[in-house]
Amino acid sequence: MIPRYTRPAMGEIWSDDNRLRAMLRVEEELLKAIASEKGVPASELKALRRLLEKSLLDASRRKESSAGHEVIGMLSAVAGELKTKAPKVDRYLHFGMTSSDVLDTSMALQLRDSADLLVVDIEAVLKRLRTLAKKHERTWMVGRTHGVHAEPITFGIKVAGWHAEGLRCLRRMRAARELIAYGKISGAVGAFSQLSPEVEARVLDALALRPEPVSTQVVPRDRYAEYFHALVLTACFVERIALEIRHLQKTEILELEEPFSEGQKGSSAMPHKRNPVLCENLCGLARLIRTYESAVTENCALWHERDISHSSNERMIIPDAHIALDFMLARLENVLDGLQVYPENMKRNLEKMNGLVFSQKVLLRLIDAGLGRLEAYDLVQRNAMKTWKDNRPLREHLAADPDVSKRLSPKELDACFSLEPYGASAREILKRGGCL
Repeated sequence: MIPRYTRPAMGEIWSDDNRLRAMLRVEEELLKAIASEKGVPASELKALRRLLEKSLLDASRRKESSAGHEVIGMLSAVAGELKTKAPKVDRYLHFGMTSSDVLDTSMALQLRDSADLLVVDIEAVLKRLRTLAKKHERTWMVGRTHGVHAEPITFGIKVAGWHAEGLRCLRRMRAARELIAYGKISGAVGAFSQLSPEVEARVLDALALRPEPVSTQVVPRDRYAEYFHALVLTACFVERIALEIRHLQKTEILELEEPFSEGQKGSSAMPHKRNPVLCENLCGLARLIRTYESAVTENCALWHERDISHSSNERMIIPDAHIALDFMLARLENVLDGLQVYPENMKRNLEKMNGLVFSQKVLLRLIDAGLGRLEAYDLVQRNAMKTWKDNRPLREHLAADPDVSKRLSPKELDACFSLEPYGASAREILKRGGCL
């Protein structure tokens, strides 16, 4: 991922240095697990620990360039340092393992640590949504379907929907964190031909991972695909909010506006512009993350006990998806912190359609008054179409229609145009959405 979208903590997890450290940590834990059996002295293990505290990245890359193999490059770099200082470590390093034991187990460490960061990110977004929903529990606005005015809602109700989805994302990410925290030290083709399940258990327990129940030579990639789906749905959650802010920031609507900082420029040509560039950026990154899911699911079917057709795309899409999503969630936090809410414009837009948004209430009162549903529907619709054409209030057309006035008194008709019933369940909705 380019530096523009890389935050320090997540970038460090996916750095080449940290990848190598994670791989070497797996090697170290194997040596500890077999040390007593193979007679590896504690002093040599300490020598290895001291070596691992400095970067071996450059040396490993030099060895890899000649060997054409990443893991052998790493092992050669360690051997070059310890051959004389720690001969038993040199001899038993990588004993009985295959490359994927190291690569997949170290990847599990990176994925687990990344999931922990994303959980914190999601929690931070949820905190802001709860505050916003409670603040605007009774801030009236129009609900829209198909982009067209439908019925009154409150902005708090809208935000409660965002929060409820965010809670699902949080649950999925926590579950995904557990799902992905699996490694394997089962050797070539996963049959434990050189190392026992007991050794694997000791290594993985030291790394706070669980053993893959039945591995091939790799951790099965359906586990990765299910984990990745949690990332994709979290990106969709961010996009849902960002897209709604973009829509409601349109000039002719202007109910919401993302933050526009002092000195910020909206356009190189038009000085008046305040464009929703932060939210547009979030929508674009969500598209990117969704495209990665196809490759992750394609990786589930490998030849026999393994091939490495998955490896090339995983080196790019897994770090990129985590780094991008971490950036998205942090940016969304900033957007919510500085979000401008314009209740006056919300109210003005709600009233723009001359009461058409109350049509269902009139329909239901006519049904209560004795009309059949279809007859009542046609009666309200014919008056609503007049309002569409002449821009006069629906209340006037209904009052002038004898088929309405003989069934509903003026007071009953007035009651149909009250906002209060539309907010009667707002508190319950906020509770259901986890905001209260």
